[in-house]
Amino acid sequence: MTMNKEKRIFALGFFDGVHLGHQALLRRCVDLARQHSLQPAAITFDRHPQSIFTQTPPPQINTAADRVLLLKRFGMEQVITLPVTREVMSTPWESFLDRLTEQGAAGFVCGQDFRFGHRGEGNAERLEIYCRQRNLPFEVLQDQTLDGIRISSTHIRSLVESGEMEAAVKFLGHPHILTGTVVTGQQLGRKIGIPTANLVINQGVLVPKFGVYACKILTETGEFMAVTNVGTRPTVAGNGITVEPWILDFNGDLYGKTVTLQFCKFLRSEKKFPTLADLQAEIRKNAEEVRNFFEKY
Repeated sequence: MTMNKEKRIFALGFFDGVHLGHQALLRRCVDLARQHSLQPAAITFDRHPQSIFTQTPPPQINTAADRVLLLKRFGMEQVITLPVTREVMSTPWESFLDRLTEQGAAGFVCGQDFRFGHRGEGNAERLEIYCRQRNLPFEVLQDQTLDGIRISSTHIRSLVESGEMEAAVKFLGHPHILTGTVVTGQQLGRKIGIPTANLVINQGVLVPKFGVYACKILTETGEFMAVTNVGTRPTVAGNGITVEPWILDFNGDLYGKTVTLQFCKFLRSEKKFPTLADLQAEIRKNAEEVRNFFEKY
């Protein structure tokens, strides 16, 4: 069947985390697109929509770039990231949909609680009316639950912030990810035989609970296990919040390179050790825990 690349079924949402609930919606978008020989695509935003109205919006689970990466991983052939500006957010709901149809929208999928347009006046009910009047395919998905809990970005955000990473992964349906560029650090790890890569968390992006995690790290040369510290490095009087993976079985230079961390399990809280030797011993113990974890993962 020939796919019409100009016309699309759009999945609508912010999609923070691209969790199991989002994935159900994306699957329906793919199915609907196939039924109508169209392209599955998604609309998202470059930052939290609430950031235009408040100085303290919820932190984003993912960067905008990571959100696009995940949306494409789950079947979206194109992702349009709209800027969160007063102009965009004040667009009347019907004009918002009109603009999307001008960009090739030939149908829509959204969740039952999705709001769009000026003051969030657009909703699933109005989307349904809009589509019926124009004979456009559409679908509204009900909330998804897991273990009796509604799957939501808010719930996952609280799990990541409290270090319940395995539970967060369960609700996400994939490891929690963080992509960043490796920067030069204090290089103290090299002095104790544990060289780490240093990543900076983008402003506005969720910071996991301070501590040590079992991670996988994706580099341009392959995938490796990593012992990753998130925090302020109290043993060495660190400055600011950093993310420092010690990449196991890796030899190479990553400075200036982009890597993606997959957070899978919380190992322990960050703490101050009496000496660097004590810190070194604990990190090596954590490395064995990481290896054991991924043997069973």
